[in-house]
Amino acid sequence: MSEVSKGSLQKILLQLECHFTWMLLKEDITPKDLEEKIAGQIEFLPSESKIQNYNLLAYANHLNGKKEATLENLQKAEEAVQIEHPKEIEKASLVTWGNYAWVYYHMGQLGKAQEYIKKVECVCKQHGSDSPYKMKLPHIYCEKGWALLRFGGRYCEKAKESFAKALEEEPQNPEFNAGYAITLYRMENYYGKKSSAEGSSLEPLRYAASLNPNDAFLVPVFALKLQEVGQAEEGEKIIKEVLQKNPNIPYVLKYAAKFYRKKGDVIKSLELLEKALELTPNSSFLHHQIGLCYRTQLHEKKRARCQDREKMEELIGHCVFHFQKTVEHDSKFVHAYLALASMYGEAQRHQEAEETFQKVFAMTNVLCGDKQELHFSYGYYQQFFKNSESEAVEHYLEGLKMGKESLAGEKCKAYLKKLIERKINKSPGDAKSFGILGYIHQFSGERRQAMECYKQALEMDPDNEEYLSALQALRLSLQS
Repeated sequence: MSEVSKGSLQKILLQLECHFTWMLLKEDITPKDLEEKIAGQIEFLPSESKIQNYNLLAYANHLNGKKEATLENLQKAEEAVQIEHPKEIEKASLVTWGNYAWVYYHMGQLGKAQEYIKKVECVCKQHGSDSPYKMKLPHIYCEKGWALLRFGGRYCEKAKESFAKALEEEPQNPEFNAGYAITLYRMENYYGKKSSAEGSSLEPLRYAASLNPNDAFLVPVFALKLQEVGQAEEGEKIIKEVLQKNPNIPYVLKYAAKFYRKKGDVIKSLELLEKALELTPNSSFLHHQIGLCYRTQLHEKKRARCQDREKMEELIGHCVFHFQKTVEHDSKFVHAYLALASMYGEAQRHQEAEETFQKVFAMTNVLCGDKQELHFSYGYYQQFFKNSESEAVEHYLEGLKMGKESLAGEKCKAYLKKLIERKINKSPGDAKSFGILGYIHQFSGERRQAMECYKQALEMDPDNEEYLSALQALRLSLQS
């Protein structure tokens, strides 16, 4: 085939609805970790769509350079179509055929790629589609939504749009509602939004759970949301029921463990996590959760001023081990790196702590909320482990300047304010400290207090244009 016709083929391929055209970027995930997660879902959640899982697993195989496994899993997706949609085999195969076309294109087998394009084209023509190479079908929007969700926080908004489009066609579809509700919940966590009953994922999760009462993936998430909004009693009742029904499903065990850790029952949480780890030993999520449990125990010992240094070092060792395992399996897990770096600090392993923090600073495409958490964690490390208040101020301030209403932003503000007020008490003639305190008040909407701080800063540093500009802007805002 000539280069021109190959270029024409690529233009057609780009019109297909499949994983290769949904902008699912390798840089945003760890392919091996994604493979593990999907394989676990296939094994332990038999009620979930095999078509979707095998298609996504095939794409993960492709990203990992596994050609044979890619084709094997696409074949399994085709076989699953016969079982899941025996009356609509062709429509249900469109995404799989699109994936096949792209895989063969990448393998240089252009004739086979054209065969699958032709299959898609025939189905689209037969059903009167506006496009010769794609159809607007709710199950495709749904499959796209789940795939996007698997690729992390930055894909949540697009996943929400996809599930919303599916729901426009079938508003009472159980799977579409489950996908939409879980996406909203993930968005709250990824973007650091404060949990509240109003305007949150609570009611969508409640409705989805009513449509999917036996969904081992959805129902525990609903229980966690109930706990977050102060309805822990109802949440625990649901957790106990779903554990009784599904005692050996890792997804149930890990979310139940998260519920009990947040409740304060770390022993119960660890028991559930260890059981889940026996079933899925390479789970980055489980290692992270186990590390968090040991970290909780460590913090409890520190608050109680525990003198048992051997026990403290044992807990730090457990934390380091499990956070190391987490990042080994998922190299894009920012919060696990930060937890690991902090534990290196606890262990006085400062070179390793610094190297771990710098790995995260060097990462590209990090979410704003994760960057904020990075600046807070590094500031905290500098303040309490390296005794460098100047470095701490710099990073707390950098996190605050991101202007994002989140838990990380609130922590940056609180620690920065306390540190700056202490510096002012020690050195009342420090213009920079008054300027920073002015910014904190301004950020909090406390305009008059901010003005007073900027005035004091200007008395000490009269030519500072930053303070003067901020003061003028505040004066104008009060006049408007």
